Formats: sequence, structure tokens, C-alpha cells
Amino acid sequence: MKFLNELGTLLKLDKGASLAPMAGATDASMRALCAEYGAVYTVSEMISAQALAMGDRKSALLAAGGGGAAPFGIQLFGHDPQAMGRAAALLAERRGRLGLAFLDINMGCPAPKITGPGAGSALLKDPPLAGRIARAVVENAGGIPVSVKLRVGWDEQDMAAGSAVEVALRCREAGVQLLTVHGRTRREMYTPGIHPEQIARVKEAVDIPVAANGDVASAADALALLRQTGADGIAVGRGAMGNPWLFGQIRAALAGLPVPEPPTLAQRFSVLRGHIRAMCEEKGEYVAMRQARTHAAWYMHGLRGAAALRRACCAMEHFTDLEDVIDLAWQLQHRG
Repeated sequence: MKFLNELGTLLKLDKGASLAPMAGATDASMRALCAEYGAVYTVSEMISAQALAMGDRKSALLAAGGGGAAPFGIQLFGHDPQAMGRAAALLAERRGRLGLAFLDINMGCPAPKITGPGAGSALLKDPPLAGRIARAVVENAGGIPVSVKLRVGWDEQDMAAGSAVEVALRCREAGVQLLTVHGRTRREMYTPGIHPEQIARVKEAVDIPVAANGDVASAADALALLRQTGADGIAVGRGAMGNPWLFGQIRAALAGLPVPEPPTLAQRFSVLRGHIRAMCEEKGEYVAMRQARTHAAWYMHGLRGAAALRRACCAMEHFTDLEDVIDLAWQLQHRG
């Protein structure tokens, strides 16, 4: 079985899993942390091509910060080929300053505010437009490799008709060098389980690397998904939330080495502190601590007293509040 070890011919990657883009999650601090623990590449939160091309400051900030010790890609979304091309050209000009290794096109987001105008997974309903968008980005990327993240269809009927395969083929023809396929339709959002056979269907149709995405929460999950799909690599999204150690575990499993033990409670909380501190340094305490509520809740996942811990996480306003949450977690875990 092959594993993803290069993106096109310009990016050499180790065997392992990548950090998939997630809105509101894969900021610079999250990317750097996952790279530290073994992610082979990371991808930014999705950025509006239209907003970026118009000089929107928030969009520019989302593109900044790099990927830590791993190659870094920026994900664009949009439904207008011209706007996508302009954004790609703008990012290509800033490649050095951004530490940009590749561009990624979002053809998988299921959120209504993205699909409503025709972007994200709505492009699965219009393969010719998806192909034109891919070509516009490739032709304006200045030689930077381009990847695409997509789903296996808009709905069950669309999936059965093979729209993901058609989009994948059009993207390949346009010069895209890597596909990441999430194994659910847009209608399924994030439940129930994925359709690995549909990821395999895309993989069989194209001659470029395909990374499989969806429901990977352990090294065993990653190995199983590779077997089921024949994919070249794994992209991890929600499974990495509060669990950056997963990348090292997957890397070890792919190398045939013993999988490292899960972190101790003390290790988990130490990394949580560092993660939230980095967010505060990046964005300022006011903004960071509101976003940190979700991250902190993920680090508490599986612990005794989960409901109380979630409430405590959602009440955080200052970095010092994190210590109160951690103290509560210790008390709940050691209660007789």
C-alpha cells in the first residue's frame, strides 16, 4: 500500500497524517502545535477569495502565521473563478512572507452560508464550474502546488451518480496535484459514519495522490481507513481537537513502530496551557479566550464530570480562568 509522501513533485512529506482545515479551529497556534506532534502538513482555516482580493484585513490575518514545523497550505473558498484566480495570484506574490507551500480549494464545506452562494460542497452539483475554479487557481498560483478538499457528494443521489468522481477528474485535468476526500455527503454534514467505498471510488478514478478524511480518532482508525480506501494518506480534522498526540501515534503506526501511549492527565493539561497561551499571544486575550472555550472543552473530552467541565470552559474570559477549569478537572478525576 502506498502512503502520501509527496505533494506533486515540489513538496516532500514524511509518512503520516495531515491536519485538515477547520473553520474556527486550525489557526496558527493549532497548526504549530499539531506540526510539533507530527502532522506532515497543515492547512489554514478557509478564507474567502473575494474578501482576500478586496483587501479584507481579517482574511489576511487568517492567512498569516504559517504551519509551524510542517509545510503550510492556505485554503480558499468561493464560487467565482475570477475571484479565486485573483486571490491565488495575491497569495503567490506573498508566498515567502507567508511560508506558503501550497494552496487548497474548498469544495467540501457544508455550511449553508458557504453553500448558499454556490461555494464549498455546492460545487459538487456543478462539476464544470468546479473545474473552471480549479484551473483559475492553478493558472494563477505561480507554480505553487494546488490541492482540493471535497466530499463524496451533495446528497445520496448525487453520490450514487458519481459527482465527486467527475469533480475529481476535472480538478486533475486542471492541474490539481492532490485531493482530500471527506467520506460524507453535504446532506450528512458530520454524521452518521463515512462511506469509505466512495473515497475508494475517487481514488480509483484519478492518478494523483488522494488523502482520506473522516472519523479518524486513533492510529487504528487511520490504518483501517487506508485499507478500506486504498488512499495515499490520511487527513485528520475533529480527531485532532484536544488531541495533537494523534499525529505521532499515526506516524508510528504507519512506520510499523509501537504506538505511543496516550498522554497523562498532567501532560494533557500542560499542552492545553501552552496552546491557549499561544492563542492569547497571537490574537489577544479577549478574542483568544472566547475561541479557547471550544478548544479547552475538547481537551476535557472523556474525563469524569464532562458536563460540569464543559460549563466551566464556556465561562472562561481570561487566561487565568483556565487554571480554575484545570483545578476542577483534577478534583473531579480524583474524587473517590
